[in-house]
Amino acid sequence: MYSELINKEAKLALIGLGYVGLPIALEFAKKISVIGFDINESRLNKMRNKIDPGQELEANDFDGCDIEFTSSLEKLKEASFFIVAVPTPIDTYNTPDLKPLLSATATVAKCLKKGDCVVYESTVYPGCTEEDCLLILEDISGLKAGVDFKYGYSPERINPGDKQHTLINTVKIVSGCDEEALETISKVYEIVVENTYKAPSIKVAEAAKIIENTQRDVNIALMNELSILFSRMNINVFDVIDAAGTKWNFLKYYPGLVGGHCIGVDPYYLVYKAHKLGYHPQMINSGRFVNDSMGGYIAKRVAKSLISQGAEIVGAKFLIMGVTFKENVSDIRNSKVVDIVKELRQYGIESDIIDPHADPEEVEREYKLKIIDAPQGKYDGIVIAVLHEEYLALPKSYFDNLLKDISVVFDVKGHYRKDFANSNTFKYNCL
Repeated sequence: MYSELINKEAKLALIGLGYVGLPIALEFAKKISVIGFDINESRLNKMRNKIDPGQELEANDFDGCDIEFTSSLEKLKEASFFIVAVPTPIDTYNTPDLKPLLSATATVAKCLKKGDCVVYESTVYPGCTEEDCLLILEDISGLKAGVDFKYGYSPERINPGDKQHTLINTVKIVSGCDEEALETISKVYEIVVENTYKAPSIKVAEAAKIIENTQRDVNIALMNELSILFSRMNINVFDVIDAAGTKWNFLKYYPGLVGGHCIGVDPYYLVYKAHKLGYHPQMINSGRFVNDSMGGYIAKRVAKSLISQGAEIVGAKFLIMGVTFKENVSDIRNSKVVDIVKELRQYGIESDIIDPHADPEEVEREYKLKIIDAPQGKYDGIVIAVLHEEYLALPKSYFDNLLKDISVVFDVKGHYRKDFANSNTFKYNCL
């Protein structure tokens, strides 16, 4: 399989061309022949014109790539090595939604031939590949897993907006159904990555991926809880972290909004699996509760701060700076900034939203919220919700010019705490 791919006698297919699938597909396409498969024709047309729908890649990242973007099942059948990288979201009840994954699996199954290999990159709970996906692959293809075709799991580690930890230089965990599959999968990925780590089983690889984000979630939840506690003591949590960070073994996690499609979602997959096994994971659930509550907590702090200034809260208007799930990306999935806006409305406070990275049409379609091009008029308060690079060096005069005489600024990341803490023109707050 490896030699055939290298000699372009066989093709690799990437199913799902989102923020994970597209960069992987293009990296492989610099070395071998690739079929980029997606069911969204609008996205495919953009990629055919060297446009990344996720706005992470530049046009020149498509140059020199041997790749065909398609939604054709017949074209997909030309592949011999399949990588599935579709989203694995949660529903409104925080339950794993496997429909995209199982649908993609059915699509691959219709194209599967003897000798082929299927690798999953989508984040799942331990056991999902072998307990859920294999049944579909075997049932539709009529082939026997591990005998007629090989399979494995290699969790994605793409971090949107991160130019330092790239696909190439980040260690790639690989696993396979047997030693032969593991060796093949490892060699194929080594076409594009510098180092692979061979996990002893598929379940280990699945579990490793899901605890990477669960660990961060729990640690950030601790910092969020400490920020709530310290604010009642009139202690700045960021100053505390800086002080504690002088000890060699203190890990600097910071409080904030935990949204997106990884840290804010993956722990629920582990919770779901735990419940299936009759175990109630208290620490994971507690971390999720704390982090999911932070948007409402920030809105409450904002409202109380405005009231303490003697301002009228009903009818007040705020400027919300940033709506993406984190800084310097266009991704709005599971944005917790939306929770702030909705909670402020409960207090009678309306908001204008600006964001240099978010797509206004996508925000309106997903959350029924409008993004404006620039601030309009004077505001009762400003929430610096997402610290995009465009907001890093704004002078105090920028905020003064946008605010009424009685006003508040809430800086979620505490970026301006040393500059604005003693402001006499507005009340400054941070987590």
